[in-house]
Amino acid sequence: MIGAVQLGVLAACIVVLVPMALAGWHLSRNKVLFFSGALFISLAVAVHLSPYFPSLTDFFPVTTTSSIVSSSSSSSLVILDNRDSCLSLLHRIKWKELNSSSTWKWKWVVSDHNVLACDFQKLGRTDSGDLLNGSWVMVAGDSQARLFVLSLLDLMLFEEEMVAVRGDLFKRHSDYHLVVERVGLKLDFVWAPYVENLTHLTMGLSRNHSCPDVLVMGSGLWHMLHVNNSTHYDDSLRLLSRSLMPLLGGKSQPHLFWLGMPKLINSMLNTEEKREKMTSAAQFAYDLGFRSAKLLRPAGPFVLLDIHSLSENCGETCTVDGMHYDPVVYQAAVHIMFNALLIQSHQKL
Repeated sequence: MIGAVQLGVLAACIVVLVPMALAGWHLSRNKVLFFSGALFISLAVAVHLSPYFPSLTDFFPVTTTSSIVSSSSSSSLVILDNRDSCLSLLHRIKWKELNSSSTWKWKWVVSDHNVLACDFQKLGRTDSGDLLNGSWVMVAGDSQARLFVLSLLDLMLFEEEMVAVRGDLFKRHSDYHLVVERVGLKLDFVWAPYVENLTHLTMGLSRNHSCPDVLVMGSGLWHMLHVNNSTHYDDSLRLLSRSLMPLLGGKSQPHLFWLGMPKLINSMLNTEEKREKMTSAAQFAYDLGFRSAKLLRPAGPFVLLDIHSLSENCGETCTVDGMHYDPVVYQAAVHIMFNALLIQSHQKL
């Protein structure tokens, strides 16, 4: 069977050569007119035949590269494709207990070929320092956010540097500020146990025309315990969403992450009030309210750091009070954030 390209070439011969021969016979005395007619007919045929031929890019694939977030980094980077797809797979993690000692480790499920194609990585001290070099990172929330900051700094700092951090960071209900000059990182932890505190914070950033490069927020546990009204929680999240608009309208937009609430194990909670108010039904209602507020991408601006799924999969042996989990859970969340930053900026270490 004659293919489409062969038929196209045959048609070209008939359409071009016959008119050109006739034109040459009649217009041989006017070579300029003959040349113009031939050129016109050839171009017309080329336009009609172009769909039958592959583009040049099929023969010469385009390769692009990108530089790292920090201009001072020496890491090499390549552009990642399918950003949204890879973001959705960041929590595809499995856990393994080491020697039945209640010590856990985790890794991405590389048996999933989609996860394998995304090539997620656990970043070491050098690479994480390169990624956040020259950045301002702000984390605002309750005790879960404080544990997240501890894991972030534990990854980036040396052990002797962490001694002072652990004491200062866990001063009760207080803010914390640190500049890591070695990697050019400015970090702020803001004690903000209620969503209203987060809203006040974002409005202050807008008024001051200041915006961190990375902004991690999370709130809900205190509201569940002390207010215990999921409808009010939903309303306060919507107000927070509106307060973020000025930050998202500027030239320098922050990378936004939402630190989800952990899996609450009611029987392990350490007070009667917590066991009475922080039930599975309450957590479900709060999660439903959070989802309806549409803060998460693609409808909203936040990428989720899903502490609930991480803590649930790690299990009861990863917590002593049913609410605060072992550092490994928050370490996993930090690595998820790092990989999300690489994906969002089209980079890969």
